[in-house]
Amino acid sequence: MATWQIVLIVIALILIGVIVALYFLGKKAQKRKDEQDAQIAAAAQTLSMLIIDKKRMPVKDAGLPGIVMEQMPKMMRRTKLPIVKAKVGPKIMTFICDAAIFDSIPTKKEVKAVVSGLYITSVKGIRASAVSATPKKKGIFARARLAAQQQEAKKKAR
Repeated sequence: MATWQIVLIVIALILIGVIVALYFLGKKAQKRKDEQDAQIAAAAQTLSMLIIDKKRMPVKDAGLPGIVMEQMPKMMRRTKLPIVKAKVGPKIMTFICDAAIFDSIPTKKEVKAVVSGLYITSVKGIRASAVSATPKKKGIFARARLAAQQQEAKKKAR
């Protein structure tokens, strides 16, 4: 066999080994996530709250209790998390929100939220039929595409 064929076989074996390792690590991580989701669902309760503010900020700046900082892995302490400040009854509390629903939470509105500890898992509007989301800012390519479509429409109208 030529040298280049041996090199290609070695690279292929390494890639197959990496793929197999990632498969088993992914299955293990999925099993852990399913267990955590079951625990969150078991401790869930519905609360009525007035959303004061929401931001993505580091945990150390969020004003969460000290025990939350102690239990947080060191790598997670610097990452930005979706934080929601809300008034629940007479108390103003800080919650960590699920990233999937963070954009759909309205500010300065009263909502019913499913909360598990300090973690908001879902939100429903009280006063409105659906929770109104703030319009998402369009990217540069979406704006350019829209401008091009408008120019084509003007040319066709002439």
